[in-house]
Amino acid sequence: MADGALAGEDGPLPGEDGALAGGGGALAGGGGLLGPAAIREIAERLGIRPAKRLGQNFVIDPGTVRRIVTLAGLRPADVVLEVGPGFGSLTLGLLPGVRRVIAVEVDPVLAAELPRTVAARAPGLSGRLEVITEDAARVVGLPGEPPSALVANLPYNVAVPVVLHLLATLPSLAHGLVMVQAEVADRMTAPPGNRVYGVPSVKLAWFASARRAGAVPRTVFWPVPNVDSGLVAFTRHAPPAADVRRDDVFTLIDAAFSQRRKTLRAALARWAGSAAQAERILLAAGVDPGARGESLAVTDFARIAAAGSGGPSASPGPAPPGGALAP
Repeated sequence: MADGALAGEDGPLPGEDGALAGGGGALAGGGGLLGPAAIREIAERLGIRPAKRLGQNFVIDPGTVRRIVTLAGLRPADVVLEVGPGFGSLTLGLLPGVRRVIAVEVDPVLAAELPRTVAARAPGLSGRLEVITEDAARVVGLPGEPPSALVANLPYNVAVPVVLHLLATLPSLAHGLVMVQAEVADRMTAPPGNRVYGVPSVKLAWFASARRAGAVPRTVFWPVPNVDSGLVAFTRHAPPAADVRRDDVFTLIDAAFSQRRKTLRAALARWAGSAAQAERILLAAGVDPGARGESLAVTDFARIAAAGSGGPSASPGPAPPGGALAP
C-alpha cells in the first residue's frame, strides 16, 4: 500500500507554482521534505503512475507532513511503523524525531527506491530506516525492536482491516495516527448511538480509544482524489474483559450488525441457536433483547459473548467484570 489514503483519478502532478506548497523544510542530517517537483522527478525516473488497485494517492504537501508528525505525538524513543511510505514524503518527516522507522511497502519499486531517497535527502538519518517489502495486511512480525507507534496514510478500502490486523498482531503498538477517507474516520471514531457507529467503531474500541484529530483536504494528494481525508489518533488500552476471547466478541459484533434494523434478539438468533436462546443470553448479560447493535458499547458486547461463551452450546452465566488483557 503505497502512501495512499484514497482511491482517485489519475491526474498531472502539480508543479511548484501550483496551489500546493512546494519545497520543504530542512531535516537533521541534511536534505528536506519532498515537494511536488521532487515527487514528479522520482515518479518520472521510476516510470510510476499511481495504481488505483493499491489506492495510491501520494502526499505532495510538506506542510501536511509536518502537521501529521506533530499530531502523532511521537517521542524520541518511539519506533514507528509506517504503512505505505510511497515516495517517502512522510518517512522523511518522521525520521528526525524518533529512534527508528519501519516502513512496510507492498510496491517493490517504491520499496527499493525509499532508502535511496532518504540517503540523498537526509543521509544522517539513513541508519534509522528499515524497509520491509510486504503487504501490511499480512504482516505477522517485524524484525528488530517492536514498533511502539503506527503512523500511516492508508488506502480507504483497506484502512480498517489493516489497523485492526496490526493492533491484533503487534501488541507493542501503544499509540498512533492514521490518515484515512473522511467517512472512514467518522466510522472509526463514532460513539454508540451515532448513525455511523458500526463494526469498525466497536472493533477498534476493543483495542484502543480513538478520536478525530483533524481534516485533510484532497488537494494535498497526487492524484487528487474525489473525497477528503481525516486523521484518526488512537491510544491502546486493555481489552474490556479478561474471560472472553477477542475472536468470540468479534464474531458476535459481526452478527449484531449484519442486520442493523433488527433487534438483538432477532439479529443474534443464528449466533445463539435460536431467538429464544439469544434472549436468554442477552438477559443474562444485562442487555435489553429489544435493543439494537448500534446502541451497545464494546463492553456490552464483551458481556454478551461471555454470557453465551461464543454460541448456542453454552449456558448463560453472570456478567463478568471488566478487566485485564484478554487473549
